[in-house]
Amino acid sequence: MNAKENMLRTIRFDRPDYIPMVFHINEACRNHYPAGALEELMAEHTFLFPDFSDSPGRAELDYIIPERVGKPFTDGWGCVWETSMNGIVGTVTKHPLASWNSFDSFTAPNPEVDSGKGAVNWASIRKDIEKARANDEFIVGGLRHGHTFLQLMDIRGYENLIMDMFDSEPRLPRLIDMIEAFNAAIIRHYLDIGVDMMTYAEDLGMQNGPMISPEMFYKYIKPSYERLMAPAVEAGCIIHMHSDGHIHELADGLIDGGVAVLNLQDLVNGIDWIKENLKGKVCIDLDIDRQEITPKGTPAQVDDLIREEVEKLGSKEGGLMMIYGLYPGVPLENAKALMDAMEKYAFYYSN
Repeated sequence: MNAKENMLRTIRFDRPDYIPMVFHINEACRNHYPAGALEELMAEHTFLFPDFSDSPGRAELDYIIPERVGKPFTDGWGCVWETSMNGIVGTVTKHPLASWNSFDSFTAPNPEVDSGKGAVNWASIRKDIEKARANDEFIVGGLRHGHTFLQLMDIRGYENLIMDMFDSEPRLPRLIDMIEAFNAAIIRHYLDIGVDMMTYAEDLGMQNGPMISPEMFYKYIKPSYERLMAPAVEAGCIIHMHSDGHIHELADGLIDGGVAVLNLQDLVNGIDWIKENLKGKVCIDLDIDRQEITPKGTPAQVDDLIREEVEKLGSKEGGLMMIYGLYPGVPLENAKALMDAMEKYAFYYSN
């Protein structure tokens, strides 16, 4: 079966040939590792990088980095972003609605030309998707990362937003409606073009718990999620939800309403907890550790981690995919060990 069919079988618990594995190299890595080192690893791992080419101008590492130190970026919502490392998104340092006094003149960006994080060209996206469809590829569309709760936080500031929720600030529902209308327009574009899966990426967790209480999540955020997902569910799209951080208290709310795939972090939530609470209920898109073992451990420990996760969370029926994001600070030998392990254990249940 091809990659698309394998992905669909994984999500549907329909006995795929292998566990889908994604190894993403962050843009900041290009100036961190020795010249040619990552290219050499990519060329050696053809399962993870089937389209790799070491010819000049190849796409995998030849990025134009928009996030640069000393160059603040203002997005369509008026949020000012700054970074301390080229290639890393950074954080919002100026919130356009730090005070509600300017709310009456506050407007959303135009979803016909703005994704919420930068310019968007829907004609170009349609062309790319139609080309992918002609090649029988698995087609993914989605909202920008941080589309609702984090967007509110970027606009108001975290402390202001949390106080708004607990104080039942009357203007907050109007701001949520504005953001939701913008998001709904983005979703309509993808559904009109036609995609296999819609992604809803939003970090809700911290190291030891959620950034928002379950009570406030269900009051303010969850209803908007459900309304945004409903058109995609009705269109027959697979719904993919992502959230970094410790999300034990919110997990049930994240996977109901039609979510088929949940992307969450492994060690922050606990491999055994994920097994006991999510395995078999939803397809797990496991975000591999970037805090402890891969940056600080040995290559043998990296291999042990991937094997443990595959053994505990995988099965011949499917329901597991894995993804890793490489960032500066991970030893090159650990990056290689992780690539080796992902390629090896992807076929753990194939016999």
